[in-house]
Amino acid sequence: MVLLLFVDLDPQLTALDALGGFFVLRVGVPPRGPLPTLADACAEPRFRGPEEVYADPMTFRVRKVAKSIRAPESRVAASVAQQGLAARFWSVALGAAALCGQFPDLDPELLRWDPDAGVPDDLWLSEVRARPVEDLDAVVRGGLLVPLSAALRSRHRVSPALLWGNAGSALAGAVRGLDRWALTHGRPDVGERARTLAGRLFDRPDLSGTLDPRTLRRRSCCLYYRVPGGGVCGDCCFHRPPRSAPGRT
Repeated sequence: MVLLLFVDLDPQLTALDALGGFFVLRVGVPPRGPLPTLADACAEPRFRGPEEVYADPMTFRVRKVAKSIRAPESRVAASVAQQGLAARFWSVALGAAALCGQFPDLDPELLRWDPDAGVPDDLWLSEVRARPVEDLDAVVRGGLLVPLSAALRSRHRVSPALLWGNAGSALAGAVRGLDRWALTHGRPDVGERARTLAGRLFDRPDLSGTLDPRTLRRRSCCLYYRVPGGGVCGDCCFHRPPRSAPGRT
């Protein structure tokens, strides 16, 4: 049995900084001023405009990703954008839970998002409220990933199986990141706790069945192979990029 040694979940979440950029969560008001909450970002937009960052943050982010990776269609950019956010949500929550034995409440009314920023300055938390590890599923999957999936599906032609495959892949990626950190820093308790918590999460609705339990390869594709110069990811269900369907590029 591994002895679990927890550190404090302090008001500024500084303990998470050591885990790496994807695990960092800023607290307070960013220098550029107040940002929309995740609840705002997932709601129906007030009005549409390609350059309006805060009018429709979700569409702004997808368009920014599409331009950056030269996505051939919006659903590819939507997939990549969603997987990036899912990775951030899981990394912050699971990292804190594994390291501190509790995690900050990522209530969508408290969690603020800058769709024009990169990691780790994209997410800010208004205030830190500790939650027990038993609440990971309800807070991350139920409170963040479910509305995020609904918001993207209302704007883009992207399947729920693809989005939940992204979420499962992102969760597995967070575990791998914590395992690497634990090995490097002599903290096997952190890696063990991360694996245990993730195992429980993969039993929950939406996430169950997203990865092959033997190989940890996903059972859906994020569509990144459709990006110019892209290929298949390390955990893709395909071993090589599939051929494009007739009439598609």
